[in-house]
Amino acid sequence: MKKIFNLTLFLILILFQLKLFAEERNYHKELITDWSRIFPDQNRNAAGPKFFKYIIDKKITYKDFIEFNKLYCSVSGSLIDPNSEPDFLFVNESETNVKICGNYYKCCIPCSCDIMKYSKVQKMKYKFEDGIKEFFVFTIKNPCNKNDFPNRVNKDYFCDGKKINDKQVYNLNDRIVIGLLHDGRNCKKDEIDFVKSHQVTGRYCDLRNNTPLENLDAGMGDIFIKLAR
Repeated sequence: MKKIFNLTLFLILILFQLKLFAEERNYHKELITDWSRIFPDQNRNAAGPKFFKYIIDKKITYKDFIEFNKLYCSVSGSLIDPNSEPDFLFVNESETNVKICGNYYKCCIPCSCDIMKYSKVQKMKYKFEDGIKEFFVFTIKNPCNKNDFPNRVNKDYFCDGKKINDKQVYNLNDRIVIGLLHDGRNCKKDEIDFVKSHQVTGRYCDLRNNTPLENLDAGMGDIFIKLAR
């Protein structure tokens, strides 16, 4: 009798786990399905802000928000493989220039360099279905007055005349939010040292970020940089 009870309990647990697995949200599939709604003209160049706006406008939990924001590159606007590993890096806070450390999910190595040099982070507070949360986001300044706004980027996504287009991208203190810094916090000294000595965020990014714009030939290159600088 005890064996039958244990077997029954085991089967119930298995069925429960299978049910949870079946109900688990496929965030990547949702983004692919809604691609044409996010990018009506199919131009995702440097349009990470479009992903962020689409995600934060959804009625979701904070967990959903985190998972969705692992799946696109804030610099290029391209989708990222669900199994991708982030880079650990730091970005200066917009008002204080204090270094904020965290994880960044990218489509390619150069994007980590570009976001470290050409973005700033800000702390943001938002109410999700499970309550109010605080987190750090990557931002860039209003690009709408630029004479050299990159022609490969859809300006209408970002701008309404010379103002930020609040209907298309998220405006935070007159800066455009381009993505989420995961696990953001004030850097410790050893974390700064780690980033600076890392093969990618240190040595490679030093080389890339000191290369003249006209000589860049990897990643989004001059597209994001012209938009963000």
